[in-house]
Amino acid sequence: MVDALSVGSTALAVPEAATAFVLAGVARLRERRPILVVTPTVRDAERTAHDLTTFLGVGTVELFPAWDTLPFERVSPEVATMGQRLRLLWHLGLTGASGEGPAPEKAPAVVVARVRALLQRLGPVEVAASPVTVTRGAQIDLEHLVSRLV
Repeated sequence: MVDALSVGSTALAVPEAATAFVLAGVARLRERRPILVVTPTVRDAERTAHDLTTFLGVGTVELFPAWDTLPFERVSPEVATMGQRLRLLWHLGLTGASGEGPAPEKAPAVVVARVRALLQRLGPVEVAASPVTVTRGAQIDLEHLVSRLV
């Protein structure tokens, strides 16, 4: 497998039962993080993420969810889905106008997403995905907070 990874572009044929095992091996051998695993369905994505977590450990695999609405529907996606997508983008260092964010070594080893999740627009993540930290007894300037999002 090490020889296959040293080539610029490689295709590996793996039986379905061994997919997570092989992907975990590739994730451990590669220095670049994360590896993007694309699946056709949400069920495949969830199963693959679960199986990879078994091999790689908790916190090393992230699932990038798709919006739970269709583009022509006049409803907003679930807040939890929006939060999951923005949190993952922040962890990958793809957000934050000032470049603030977690260290690159804190990025997950593997991101699993179904095709539909990758084809959907991200929105203005440069600012919106930067987390707001609130501590006990702190005062929040709501005008400043809202101005960050507009």
